[in-house]
This record gives sequence, C-alpha cells and structure tokens, in this order.
Amino acid sequence: MRPLDPILVVHLFPEERAALLDLLSSLTPADWERPTVCPGWSIKDIAAHLLGDDLGRLSWGRDSFHGGFFEPAAGSTDPEAVQAELTAFINRQNEDWVAAARRLSHRVIVELLAVCGRLSQQHFETLNVFAISGPVHWAGPEPAPVWLDIAREFSERWLHQAQIRDSVGRPHLTHPRLYIPLIDTLARALPHSMRRAAAAAGAHVRVTVSGLPPDSAIDGFERPAGDLVYSLFCDGVRWWLCKPADQPAGAEVRLDGETAWRLFSKGISRDEAIARSTVDGDLALATKIFDTVSILA
Repeated sequence: MRPLDPILVVHLFPEERAALLDLLSSLTPADWERPTVCPGWSIKDIAAHLLGDDLGRLSWGRDSFHGGFFEPAAGSTDPEAVQAELTAFINRQNEDWVAAARRLSHRVIVELLAVCGRLSQQHFETLNVFAISGPVHWAGPEPAPVWLDIAREFSERWLHQAQIRDSVGRPHLTHPRLYIPLIDTLARALPHSMRRAAAAAGAHVRVTVSGLPPDSAIDGFERPAGDLVYSLFCDGVRWWLCKPADQPAGAEVRLDGETAWRLFSKGISRDEAIARSTVDGDLALATKIFDTVSILA
C-alpha cells in the first residue's frame, strides 16, 4: 500500500475568492434572492454563510477565541454520537448567523468577503500544514494534519460557490488546479464511509473518478489523463485509502467528477449517483462508496 500525498491548497484560496467576488459583483438584486439547493437559503444566505465561516475561522484559528465553541455533552464518548451532536450544533449556528445577516446589504457582504479573504489568507500562510491538529470529522475521529483541515476549508468554499453558480446558471470552477484538489479532498472521506463494510484482510476496492480536466502541470497525482484512481484496502479492522495498486480489485466503482462532488456533498441522492456510475465485482462492498459524505452539516 502506498499512501496518498498531502493536499496543499493554501495558494489556491485567493483565486477561489477572486472568482467568488467577481461572481457576486455581477449579480442583480433579483439574483441575490434566488433559491439554492440549500433548503431555505438564497444566494445571499450562502454568501453570508461564507462570511460567517471566515469570521469564525479567524476568531478561533488565528485569535484562539473559543466563545460559542462546540462542547460535546457530558459523558459523550461514542464518536458517532459526538458527530451527530456536532452536526446539530453546526446547523443551529449556521441558521442563527444567516438569519442575523439578512439585515446586511449585498454590497456590505461583498466588501466584507474581500477583507476577510485577505485576512484568512494571511492566517493560512502562517500555519504549519504538516502539524497534527483536531479531527476532520467526516474523514474520521482521529487527529488530522492541518493540511487536511485547510483542504476541507477549500472544498467547502468551492462547493458553496458551486451552489451559487448552479442557481444562476454559471459554469463551475473546473480548472484542474482547483478541481483536482477538490475531488482529492472529498475522496479522503472514503475510508470512513467504508467503516461498517466488513471484509477480510487484503480486500481491495478500486475507485476511479473520471472525466477530470487533464493538465500536465498538476504534480503529485498518478493518473491517466482525466482520471483520479484510488485503492481502498482493508486490513481486517479498518480501511485505508492509497495510491492505485496493480493487484486485482474485488470491487470497482467508476464515476465522473461531477457525480462525485455532488454525491459527496449531498447534492444528489445515493440512487442517482449509482445510476450515473459503473459498479463491478462485489456489490456489497462497491455500493458502500455511495454512502460517502464529505461534509458535516
């Protein structure tokens, strides 16, 4: 088994934020009120949510301010129960913030996103991305490297911008330098999604995400042009996500990039994703891939 390379995305945040600001600045007042795939949220609400994420990240990450920070219920030790508590907490916090931000003008939101984008970037650039920090809960309860937490932050920003783009019929940010790290980040949830899939030691599931834009300038990815390929191995206790292995796989799943990110972010149903994909071999193992969720709320 060959471990995957870290996902290093700190340098990508300014490009993503510039695209968001250009997008928001082009919207009409009516566009801001368009509904999105997020139930009950307009484009304005998603933009306000992104602003809240920036402010929260700066407050606890840069300033070590933990007011309103999540604390599990006394006696909660089961990881699944703690994750459910955390998800409910995040959902309440998000709804409260978005409701309060509805008094802000479109212009104020754009201006604050510009300022907070610069401040966030300054903060990210001070971090040791190879240090170990708290868990990225959708990838598992174990402590995670900072680079994975930062990649998670990038994926959330990309996904929320995609929801806005969907609402107004604009193309997604599918340049390889942004799109491939997005897919690679979301894929890090695969071992956690397989945790209930019992298998003998040595079981191998191959996952191919196809239809990605090829780019010879992308380093660190061993793939045919347009594909990301992963091997999932079971050691008899847990699953591990690795670089593609040559040995035969007991199950194989092939899905395109858009199906992958929409599935992993709850943008399409499990059944719809399966219908859009190719599944071979052990179906009980292969279809577990479609339980993957790379977000909490």
